[in-house]
Amino acid sequence: MTTLGTGVLRVRHWLRDHPLALDAALALAVLVAMIGGSFVHPRPGEGPSFGTSPPAVSGVLLMVAGAVALIWRRRNPMVVLAVTAGLTVVELVKSDPPAPVVMATVIALCTVAARTDRPTTWRAGLLTMAVLTASAMLFGAAPWYSQENFGVFAWTGMACAAGDAVRSRRAFVDAIRERAERAERSRDEEARRRVAEERLRIARDLHDVVAHHIALVNVQAGVAAHVMDKRPDQAKEALAHVREASRSALDELRATVGLLRQSGDPAAPTEPAPGLAVLDALVDTVRRAGLPVEVVCADRRPPLPAAVDLAAYRVIQEALTNVRKHAGPGARAEVSVVRVGSTAEVTVIDNGFGGGGGQGDGGGHGLLGMRERVTALGGTLTAGPRYGGGFRVHAILPVEARTGESGEPGPAGRTGETA
Repeated sequence: MTTLGTGVLRVRHWLRDHPLALDAALALAVLVAMIGGSFVHPRPGEGPSFGTSPPAVSGVLLMVAGAVALIWRRRNPMVVLAVTAGLTVVELVKSDPPAPVVMATVIALCTVAARTDRPTTWRAGLLTMAVLTASAMLFGAAPWYSQENFGVFAWTGMACAAGDAVRSRRAFVDAIRERAERAERSRDEEARRRVAEERLRIARDLHDVVAHHIALVNVQAGVAAHVMDKRPDQAKEALAHVREASRSALDELRATVGLLRQSGDPAAPTEPAPGLAVLDALVDTVRRAGLPVEVVCADRRPPLPAAVDLAAYRVIQEALTNVRKHAGPGARAEVSVVRVGSTAEVTVIDNGFGGGGGQGDGGGHGLLGMRERVTALGGTLTAGPRYGGGFRVHAILPVEARTGESGEPGPAGRTGETA
């Protein structure tokens, strides 16, 4: 059965690639059917008889001509219909009884219906039915109401209906295929968009991790180099801070790069992403680097959604890094996290005089990354110099309102608390 099915499949593919051969085989089959039908003659009251009289030579020639015309039915369907219909009219007028040349016309009419639009199909079908039926009724030897004449009308009508059904099914299949291809393209575009968004998010995380920790390493290394000769104990302490900062940077880089691993790679670290829960550790690290930081308000209740929590942490981390790099000597920083209704406001200010927003040597990439991160969550970020000196970074992050929270005021009255 497998061999038979494979053979049939190969034949179908070959016929699909050679449509002219398929039409020639169809024309031969139609010719055999017409010649076989020409030996059948109806006898009123007794039923049809077979082989009582052979077809006339003119009838055979007309059947052969009609079958040959069907070979080009795909290339010129209207021309083939006109030729076969003309041959049928000639046979109906000249021969008695007529040969079944109308079979070729039925095939040609079905082809026209399958390969043209519906209005053209019904115009051509009605004209063909009218001409052939009128010729059979007016010039045939049988009475005009005979079943042979109405058979011509029925066969041409069924040819139109069958061809229209084939065309409708073909259009339906093409529409389904086109819809499936469009859906596939949409899935590919969505996948590419998500990949681009994930790359951008990972790039932001890498920037935040590298910029923060490398800035701390740079500061502590400078301190160690400065006091190495005179105060080696402070140099050792600074080098210990360098080691701790570099270890933290490596851990966060390992966690971020782990997101890029394939399914067969070793498992990525399972530590939670940094957030406001480790804000104290971040502040302590910055303080040890020489920047006094005061957390005037750290509202952590209830816990923020994971994406908002990470964004708030990254904004504070990047803002403090920029203060340490650009605010100048003697600068101090304040950090505030406040819940106001359905939003969380993160504010980092300093009193430096060196343009603490990161617009100096860093080229502004820190601010750009913070703004993109906050905007991706539907929030807003503003950053700029403060009146009287210093710099201010203020981010408003949307938070889904929880029951009983919508009317609760933020803890603004807690300003001044020290972490």
